[in-house]
Amino acid sequence: MSGADPHTVSGRDARAAGAPLLAVEGLTTTLAATGASVLDDVSFEVEDGETLCVVGESGSGKSMLALAIMGLLPPAICIAHGAIRVRGEDLARLSPAEWRARRGRDLAMIFQEPMTALNPVMRAGIQVAEVLCKRRGMADEAARAEALRLLERVGIPNARARFPAYPHELSGGLRQRVMIAIALAAEARLLLADEPTTALDVTIQAQILDLLNDLRRERGLGLVLITHDLGVVAEMADRVLVLYAGRTAELAPVTPLFDRPMHPYTRALLASIPTSEGPRTRLVAIDGAVPAVGAMPEGCRFRPRCPLADVRCDTVPPLLKHEPRHRAACWVTAPPDTAP
Repeated sequence: MSGADPHTVSGRDARAAGAPLLAVEGLTTTLAATGASVLDDVSFEVEDGETLCVVGESGSGKSMLALAIMGLLPPAICIAHGAIRVRGEDLARLSPAEWRARRGRDLAMIFQEPMTALNPVMRAGIQVAEVLCKRRGMADEAARAEALRLLERVGIPNARARFPAYPHELSGGLRQRVMIAIALAAEARLLLADEPTTALDVTIQAQILDLLNDLRRERGLGLVLITHDLGVVAEMADRVLVLYAGRTAELAPVTPLFDRPMHPYTRALLASIPTSEGPRTRLVAIDGAVPAVGAMPEGCRFRPRCPLADVRCDTVPPLLKHEPRHRAACWVTAPPDTAP
């Protein structure tokens, strides 16, 4: 990436300047009624062909982050600060109609539960063809042919026979493949996948993840993968964003994160992974729960649950640099001579 200031480049100039595929800068979302923060000052980048995994407990803000990037936040939540730049253009400044025009064309989302994301009264193949007509301007016959090709590409067996099926006539794995085909239909460069293997059996989970990896390599896609499964993270991620209570706890390449986690929350997540080696031991759990929106503690939000917390943790820690691309928001593990 060039040294150009991402705040001063946009559109075609941003491409020339080497702007990342996606740059989220200081993103803060709040409840419209009370102003309580949901996401607080979240920043990261995703390059072409890169997979960023977003991890954290339920309530950490993972799905809210994806909805914010897609411009699909519920009416009760608004973007208070920050930017969501795709090739340098800030989508957060677009009108709802302009943002709608970018979905599918530039970025697409694979939802957690395809049965509720697909139209239950529209045939699966037609749902793919509809995107091709609306986003790529294809005529009906050409769209149907391309939709069939996409269904075959995402690994649906006997795709021609399943083209006219309704979602309820397909298995969970096949429905998720239809969702992936829809996401690919308009040739988006950025895919957001929100726990795409939830409720699928282990074999189908592996197939879906292999498919996403193949498509990423084949098309040079940027992939933001939301998951609670650290085994998936180890297999899929180039970099990892650890969220806790709407804030970034740690951001690092996958190998340093697993080998040298710097935030106590990341360490606790890794310690909770069950192991098949050695004698059986009691599973490690993180005491307490993620605080509710509007009831966040002062300072570090993990402080009430952290065994290492001290007086410094009453002050909000910034993302402190440990290695060139490894940052963690923790005073206790901070480099020497770092003061709140």
